[in-house]
Amino acid sequence: MAAKAKSGGLKGRIAADNRKARHLYFIEQEYEAGLALTGTEIKSLRDGKANITESYAEVRDGEVWLVNAYIPEFSHGNRFNHEPRRPRKLLLHKREINRMGGAVKLDGMTLVPLKIFFNDRGRAKLDLGLGKGKKLHDKRETEKQRDWDRQKSRLMKDLG
Repeated sequence: MAAKAKSGGLKGRIAADNRKARHLYFIEQEYEAGLALTGTEIKSLRDGKANITESYAEVRDGEVWLVNAYIPEFSHGNRFNHEPRRPRKLLLHKREINRMGGAVKLDGMTLVPLKIFFNDRGRAKLDLGLGKGKKLHDKRETEKQRDWDRQKSRLMKDLG
């Protein structure tokens, strides 16, 4: 009999979620990246008070950095506590970094953080989306499609 993961679910326990990202961007490809964090950042993430809605990722000198993500200071930290909005290095394969850098530079795409979660081994991971910004009419079209799908499921439920 296989043992269940403590975190439950496929992606583990979510520490921070950027729900607005899929509204503002067409996410064309997703990457799972590790995060280079300090001890107090991990403890603070486990409390679940992090915020990544205003953050973004950028490719600098062959490395990918998460910029403007808010991980609050750990409440029981001492003078070695971390800075809440410091840039954090993302751990990816070189081939993935090159692919992302080319897409950002040539195609005008954006690296959008989607969620921070803990995998089944307890490691903090970041889902990073490579996306293109939506225009206002695209957002309206998405909203209409979502409403129609919801209405269609209600009708099917009533009929069958």
